[in-house]
Amino acid sequence: MQDSQAYKEKKAFFDKVITLYGRNVLVEVLQDETIKIHKVHLADSNKEDGAIKTILSLAKKRNIEVYYHKKAALSRISKNAKQDQGVAIDIIAQGYQNAKELLILSSFKLIALDGIHNPQNLGMIIRSCAAGNIDGIILPKKSSAKISPLVMKASAGTLFKLPIYFCDSLEDILPALQETAIYSLSSHAKKSLYDAPKEQKSIFVLGNESEGVSKEVESLCNDSISIAMQRGVESLNVAVTAALIAFRQ
Repeated sequence: MQDSQAYKEKKAFFDKVITLYGRNVLVEVLQDETIKIHKVHLADSNKEDGAIKTILSLAKKRNIEVYYHKKAALSRISKNAKQDQGVAIDIIAQGYQNAKELLILSSFKLIALDGIHNPQNLGMIIRSCAAGNIDGIILPKKSSAKISPLVMKASAGTLFKLPIYFCDSLEDILPALQETAIYSLSSHAKKSLYDAPKEQKSIFVLGNESEGVSKEVESLCNDSISIAMQRGVESLNVAVTAALIAFRQ
């Protein structure tokens, strides 16, 4: 019983760990004392000058443990051998949590992402939602952009300011969210975003940059809504759509 509980606690902890890489990223993260850090990883082949010297100094200042690895082992940690620059960092993202946590919430306004592959779009969506009237983002692990340095850069410092709820796929979590108004965004929908009633619990599903919301996910939505376009414009960038939803009063 104790082993089972220990396993659950360990899994819950590592579910919140996000690994980023790149020397400038590590310096930026280490300088932000609001971000909780688990470990810093360095390749033992790095020369201790320039950014590496700064990383070591910041880690020492914050009393963060630094682990040294062979380059191949470091690349397995970063999962990006071509771009990790011999460094990686494990961040404890308190706002990164299992989407099942939504089942116990009594109210929320969320944006769910279905097949958003572009990391810049993901970062800009996070920024808009953090600035607007959104309580969190549902981000599937499958067929989706991952939290990465590109996402962090595009979010312009807002990556860890908003809850991000992870799941394997939207098909796993949407059916469990009872009494929730779930809207898919579609350019073909007759009902406008601004006509949709404000509900105690609502989710707005944004689809893939080119194909929109998948048929499988759309079938789980209660209704489909659109944003009216003028002058023959067919659609908006998905990050712009997220901003309009986020700032809808």
